[in-house]
Amino acid sequence: MQRRNTFLFGLGIAATAALALTGCAGGGGTSDGSTDEPPAGEDFSLVQAGTLTVCSDIPYPPFEFEDSSSPSGYSGFDIDLVAAIAESLGLDVSIQVVGFDGLQSGTTLVAGTCDMAASAMTITPEREANLDFADPYYDSLQSLLVSTDSGIASIDDLAGKKVGVQQGTTGEAYATENVPEGTEILSFPSDGELWPALQGGVIDAILQDQPVNVEHERADSTFVIVEEYNTDEQYGFAFAKGERTALLEAVNAALADLRADGTYQQIYDEYFSAN
Repeated sequence: MQRRNTFLFGLGIAATAALALTGCAGGGGTSDGSTDEPPAGEDFSLVQAGTLTVCSDIPYPPFEFEDSSSPSGYSGFDIDLVAAIAESLGLDVSIQVVGFDGLQSGTTLVAGTCDMAASAMTITPEREANLDFADPYYDSLQSLLVSTDSGIASIDDLAGKKVGVQQGTTGEAYATENVPEGTEILSFPSDGELWPALQGGVIDAILQDQPVNVEHERADSTFVIVEEYNTDEQYGFAFAKGERTALLEAVNAALADLRADGTYQQIYDEYFSAN
């Protein structure tokens, strides 16, 4: 937060001007003994001074979801971890909801909508061509979610069925490469459309990140994960390519500190200890 110098008045216009000049030349003191300090994060070229503006595709529980009790209006593993990072950097945090496809392609970040992306985004060579990633913060799997009476026991049973995926995700890529011939792949903008489509019978299965399907399985016992796929995926916070080096390095340092002091593990256990 910027502080303004306090000047003494009542000594005449000339005296006031002299005090103002003295204050500028001195480079620090104010009449109340405080010092002028740059706003937190001044070296990061933030979208909003003093605030870490984070773009995310929401909802995607347990990583991101609406939460009116949270200061930012959102919670989840990604959101809570970003909030802890922002706090360690002396910054506030603001969450901007955007589409995932624009995030993973890099167009949203290049447009300057936000300082970074936190959206359960897998680090891939294709994305690294357009984005810079911080150090990985989560290891993930893919999985197949179906209704308990679907008769689907594995990905091989999807022939003649409709499987839903999220557009632009590694789940979509995995489905495209691995479903049997005759499977219809339907892409949706986000999990906010995928999950109702499965519940409503529009699709027969969802193939996407395992933690998200676990949340659906817990929420409705008539759905079950029948397979998990080890794809060696790791999530990373993303930045506009070549534009936010100082911020990326600061996030990496903060993330390392949060791992070292146990904060990362506390946040992780809140969302995944029962998985």
